[in-house]
Amino acid sequence: MVSFQVRAFRRGDRDQLTALVNAHAQAVVPGALVSVNSVLSQLERDPGEFVVDPWVSERATLVAEQRGRVAAAAHLLRYSSGDEVAASYRGAGEIRWLLCWPEAPFWPDSIAAGDALATAAIAVLTDWGVNRLYADGDLPAAGVYGLPEQWPHVHAILKRAGFTPGDRTEIVFLADVSALERPVAPVAGPEVLRTLGVNGTRFSAVLDSHTLGYLEVDTSIGDAGRIARPERWADIGNLHISESHRRQGVASWLLGVAADWLRLGHVDRLLTYAQPEQKTYTAFLEHAGFREITRTTRGWQTHPMSGTSPSTKPHDRHQPRGR
Repeated sequence: MVSFQVRAFRRGDRDQLTALVNAHAQAVVPGALVSVNSVLSQLERDPGEFVVDPWVSERATLVAEQRGRVAAAAHLLRYSSGDEVAASYRGAGEIRWLLCWPEAPFWPDSIAAGDALATAAIAVLTDWGVNRLYADGDLPAAGVYGLPEQWPHVHAILKRAGFTPGDRTEIVFLADVSALERPVAPVAGPEVLRTLGVNGTRFSAVLDSHTLGYLEVDTSIGDAGRIARPERWADIGNLHISESHRRQGVASWLLGVAADWLRLGHVDRLLTYAQPEQKTYTAFLEHAGFREITRTTRGWQTHPMSGTSPSTKPHDRHQPRGR
């Protein structure tokens, strides 16, 4: 007989929960490792989500304990119904993430605990009176969001609970900064202007007072206390080249300039994101030295409740950056 208990998270669960988070993160991003403090911080609030997080009116974290082991865990959010909340989030509930140890010869019944946890999570969200339900896998680890392809056991749990995948897929790429090429100017005379951009430090290619393009890198994804290893992470916040200067090496040059800057700051890993249909950009990334590490699906939701439009979906928190 399967024996487990679904209950509220206790502080004493923190080490087991962090191990569960890191195991799932490392299956997606090599070397991903977050601290206990980072996990606990996300349970209380998510400072990195400065737009969406203030809309959250209630939070809860559940665990499924099985023979003294945290076999599964889920973090739940309820969004306010106020006018300040975007329409797609207003009054909604979300499983921010649901994690579960896969079945193993020494632990063959862990998935049953995951199924029970999903049922309990939906019951809590329903009791909160939410008008629609979403699911995601947004962990406090760089590059881990959506429902990555490396979590088929989580996909199966959510599907059995009534969730359906969204119609949007994103590709996450990773590069070793030390392996990226040194900058080589594509045309005579351009200079680099370094400023604060919208999504991090901006490097602009300027020629005769005209901006040929710019690239932004954000190093805040490796904030102190969030990452438990000395490696530092960044991602490409924006990359845009004017149409008249595309395919002339400007993007490669700016990437090299940014990589040099990151090396000075001892940043080791650079992430970026794309949609599968962005063939030109994905080819550029692969040529530059980036490797595809996952494809993740967005917009998971249950069948709409009464009075809810089936076309209503949440705005993406992780948009592929401008090109």
